[in-house]
Amino acid sequence: MELEVLKEAITKVLSVYIKEIDEESTFEGDLGADSIDKCQIFKCVEDSLDIKIPEVDLDEIVTVSDALLLIRNSK
Repeated sequence: MELEVLKEAITKVLSVYIKEIDEESTFEGDLGADSIDKCQIFKCVEDSLDIKIPEVDLDEIVTVSDALLLIRNSK
């Protein structure tokens, strides 16, 4: 469930096709995101899952898998 919500947030913020996103996709290299994009993505995820993701250094979140782990640890 978290992965689907994350993918939907990524497609909404970055205007990429959902099939282009997998757990090994990198935000900057593969998806073209910057730190502001990442903030927007996490805000969408927080709203969708009704959770609060702790503030972290967004540079540490490199892949979709990294983001997914952060989301799962926030529940």
